[in-house]
Amino acid sequence: MSYRFAWLLVLLVYCLPGEAQVCGPSLACIQEGLSGLGSSAPDLDSPRAEAPRMSPDLALSVYASRSERQAGALASYTSTTLVDADLPDALQQGRFELRSEYVAPAILRFTPVRFTGDRFVKSNVINRFLNSEVQHVEKQDRAATAINSRNYSFNFKRTEPSGGRWVHIYAVKPRRKVPGLFKGEIALDAMTGSLRRATGTMVKSPSFFIRKIEFEQEYADVDDFTLPVRLHSTARARLIGRVVIDVLMRDYSLLAQAKDAVTGIEPEVRPIENQAY
Repeated sequence: MSYRFAWLLVLLVYCLPGEAQVCGPSLACIQEGLSGLGSSAPDLDSPRAEAPRMSPDLALSVYASRSERQAGALASYTSTTLVDADLPDALQQGRFELRSEYVAPAILRFTPVRFTGDRFVKSNVINRFLNSEVQHVEKQDRAATAINSRNYSFNFKRTEPSGGRWVHIYAVKPRRKVPGLFKGEIALDAMTGSLRRATGTMVKSPSFFIRKIEFEQEYADVDDFTLPVRLHSTARARLIGRVVIDVLMRDYSLLAQAKDAVTGIEPEVRPIENQAY
């Protein structure tokens, strides 16, 4: 996966004055999904009753397998990242558009395109948010926050329509109460086992000054992989009030095999500096 829930924790701590299988390059998809029955185009307003669906257990198993395979197969990508940060109580906000470049296993770079808004939000919220993700990739600790059976227990709840397809909904509960893990729900595509959505509340705050962190993250299949496309998060900080972050990821360009994996040379990690933006 690419964008991890751990981002939220580090970001919100830095928001305070003076203070990212799912797979998070969040959750994976390698093998082909099951093809639909019939030749007619799907009705995007309602799920097709005749579409083949996996059982909840099978979908969860396929999801787990894809997540593991993506972690080793996704070599690199570039994308456009749009970050909106809003401090409603302080009446400050900012929007930052960047180009992102990821090279497995430990390089992540952001190149600024344009920024509008308050410079306090840029320097103390968005830039720190981006740097926290770079550091997360550098440490290569994504497995610690991945949505898998090592970190979570899963309990099937229901099947429901979503975006013209059927999804299986599972309650997820972390196996330990540590920063970066959450309690909530995930939605898996009932036809392919791909992750479509994760929602919930972080089980442990990273700071006394942060009272609650809630989020919703959406995913989409890009080529043979599942990648994050939208993140919405809210939190209540004791000193600056409510913090709202929205991130859009689009225009992905992927490579399935990295040159570094062939040469065996580990890439150099170069975290971005705040002033670079």
